Amino acid sequence: MKPTSRRAAAFDQWIRTAFVQMNTELEELYFAQDDRACVEGIGEPVKLALCEEGRAHVMALLEEGNTGDGFDSAFGVLGSVGLYLGALRRHELTNPAREERSPFPEASALAMHVGASLGMAPRFSTGHLATHNHAVAGVRKSFTTLPDEFLFIDENTRGILALQRAADALVRIVPIGVSSPVADTLFEAAQQALRDVIRFNERLYATLDVERFFFSVRPYYKPYRVGRQEYRGANAGDFAGINEIDLLLGLCRASDPYYSQLLVDKMLFMLPQDQARLRDCMTHRSLLDELLALADGHAQAGWFRRNARLFLGTCELFATYASQHHDLLVQRFIEAPAGRLAERHLPALTASGPPLPVLLRALETLRDLRRAAPRADLATRHDDLVRLRRLVGALD
Repeated sequence: MKPTSRRAAAFDQWIRTAFVQMNTELEELYFAQDDRACVEGIGEPVKLALCEEGRAHVMALLEEGNTGDGFDSAFGVLGSVGLYLGALRRHELTNPAREERSPFPEASALAMHVGASLGMAPRFSTGHLATHNHAVAGVRKSFTTLPDEFLFIDENTRGILALQRAADALVRIVPIGVSSPVADTLFEAAQQALRDVIRFNERLYATLDVERFFFSVRPYYKPYRVGRQEYRGANAGDFAGINEIDLLLGLCRASDPYYSQLLVDKMLFMLPQDQARLRDCMTHRSLLDELLALADGHAQAGWFRRNARLFLGTCELFATYASQHHDLLVQRFIEAPAGRLAERHLPALTASGPPLPVLLRALETLRDLRRAAPRADLATRHDDLVRLRRLVGALD
């Protein structure tokens, strides 16, 4: 890590100490109520202290006019001001539904300054709490000190790292070609990484407390305004690796209007190096298309059958992951508790912005693309995978 300015370091230290302590105190007050979704009018002295202490750090950085030397410092400042704004949103000190602009102009100005310099959305992103959440003496950034938040952050990060390993393995097949005799090593590495993701998700499913996650963790990921613009909440999929897998396997295509819109929407929520990786990946031919092009003249060749089987095995594991994420995690931790929520709280439910039914339909579409499900209303790669399985005798 490069050195940060003294004021940036002080803001970072506040985020790791007083900030999390105040949020935790508020969460305990909310959770002790009969209506755990109600936060207005509760813990007002703590909210005021949170607001004013954070504003003092923001003002100091605005006065300094320089967030430090290089990406590490600027990215850290964007995370700090983003977490601060995210907490203000969680505690209903700001709400885009009732405002035309953020009531925190200084924090907005700092976030926009740093976000623009980095080429990122001016709010905290997944990277701030996952792959680039720098631990200081064992303490990583978080909103609270609740064990369930730490569990969510850590298992989510492990899953992201495993998906990045799978993407790294698959992208290395591109320069050597899917017919290469050494592609087997890379397919096997991708498969092991996907098995790890499935294992981490199973552990999260079994150990994360549903009520604590729904009422005390998720609310920090709500949309909020920066200046006049409303930005959706950070999403666990805001990194290049998951889309690299989609595109390299050929299960999703950048030419598909639905999927390309998804890529456009998430681009500024990713780290600059991830943005570059995703753009590069969009220029490559998928491994599925490469195999299908080779099939006409080489379907009986030993190398074709071996590598096609490994490719299909990788697709099957990815389909298992996609189904698991939606059918277990989304259903258990979002859909089911939402069904028990008082109707007045439903409009502010989803972190990514749209109403819950719209969000669930979008997640189902993405799940079915990734598992190449047969759907009359969706152009998946189901028929192409069936053809490939027939060629190598892999149909059940």
